[in-house]
Amino acid sequence: MAPASSTDVDETFLGGKLLIATPSIGDPRFDRTVIVMCDHSPDHAMGIIINKPADDLRLPELFEQLGVDGIRPAPDTPVLIGGPVDQDRGFVLHTRDYSSLEATLPVSPRIGLTATKDVLDAIASSHPPQRSLLALGYAGWGAGQLEQELAANAWLVIELDETLVFDTGDADKWQRALDLIGVSPEHLSALSGHA
Repeated sequence: MAPASSTDVDETFLGGKLLIATPSIGDPRFDRTVIVMCDHSPDHAMGIIINKPADDLRLPELFEQLGVDGIRPAPDTPVLIGGPVDQDRGFVLHTRDYSSLEATLPVSPRIGLTATKDVLDAIASSHPPQRSLLALGYAGWGAGQLEQELAANAWLVIELDETLVFDTGDADKWQRALDLIGVSPEHLSALSGHA
């Protein structure tokens, strides 16, 4: 048996992968989204939308609201809407040069997820994570729900790309994710056009 190639996707557990919404998604909250899948098991799935900035909320303003004060000013980046669940709670995707033993969930070998104030303090410190983004809320699925959406062609699954996550502008992430696998939006519309 030949070894699996790096493009093969095990759709059983998708932690550490990216989901790209297709026109079949049927939910405006997820239209043209790209999601970093942080956790996936038979019981649940959880991910962070990485390309939906919050209206008029940037990281320095949020740091001020939360009383995060450090030697470095917060990067002037948008706060993202990470999903419809727990939107009053912050989730930070970051490189794993920062890690909290009790609070960081390893997403991939190079990316972690932390949802405690400690990571915000680290971002404002002299030793911040090399790359990070903050989202309010997350996308969550119950047992079997994501698998049903995958079967209905609502999502494309690709390998996690750190450059896409941290270095691509929010407005360009969906198109860039499709470009990584050579799929055009027109092709997606044609595939999802039948009822």
